[in-house]
Formats: sequence, C-alpha cells, structure tokens
Amino acid sequence: MEAIFVHALEKRQGLKVACLEEIAFINNWIDTSVLKQQAQRHQQTAYGDYLFQLAKESDDEGY
Repeated sequence: MEAIFVHALEKRQGLKVACLEEIAFINNWIDTSVLKQQAQRHQQTAYGDYLFQLAKESDDEGY
C-alpha cells in the first residue's frame, strides 16, 4: 500500500520521496530501538505508523 502511495505522490509532484530512517535501518546504521524512538516522535502521523510497522516486521522476522 505504501509503495503505491509513494509512487503516485512522486508521479504527481515530480519529486522523490525517501524515508531516511528506513534507509538507515536497512543499512544497519540504526537498530530497531532507534527506529522505534523515531516512530514515537511521529506517533500521531502516518509516517510514525509506517516506522512502527517497519520495526514490527523486523521483530517478527527476527532481525
């Protein structure tokens, strides 16, 4: 779902969208606890929800 939203937004706005926390997490520059802290900072937004979901998925997969 997020990929479709990002694709539509990029196409309509002509800009690229990046989730810096996700990039840092995937590259092991930050761990799950830092990702959750960042999600907490944005807890009232869809972005915070996305970061929490990313952390949950990594917990479920044993990362």
